[in-house]
Amino acid sequence: MQSYTIGQAARLLGVSPDTARRWADAGRVATHRDAGGRRLIDGRDLAALSVEVARTGGEDDISYTSARNAFPGIVTAVKLGDVAAQVEIQAGPHRLVSLLTREAVEELGLEVGAKATARVKSTNVHIDRT
Repeated sequence: MQSYTIGQAARLLGVSPDTARRWADAGRVATHRDAGGRRLIDGRDLAALSVEVARTGGEDDISYTSARNAFPGIVTAVKLGDVAAQVEIQAGPHRLVSLLTREAVEELGLEVGAKATARVKSTNVHIDRT
C-alpha cells in the first residue's frame, strides 16, 4: 500500500501542509513514521479523508481549477466488472469518475489510495497513474 508524506497529502487534499499536520495531530487521519522519522499517511486512510474533506469543505472552501484539464488526486473507489471498471478520483474538492476497461485498471495498478491524475477531454475522463 502506498503511503504519503504530510506535504504530499496536503497537495492531494488541496490544503496547506500545516492544515494536514493539524488534522493528523487532532486524530482526523492516522499517521505512522518511516525509518527517517517522517510522518506518513496510508493511502486508504488518505482516500477516506479526501472524501470527507470534499463533503465538509477544505481549508477555506477555495475554488480550485486545473491546468489543461488535469486533476491530480487520489483514487477513492474502484469497482471491477468482468470487462468494465469504474474508478473514482478525489482531486481537491472535485470528484471525478471514469469508466474504463478492467484490463486498463489492472495494468495501471489502480487501487484505493493510489495517486492518479484524471484528464478530462470533452465528456471523457482519462486516468494516468502518477
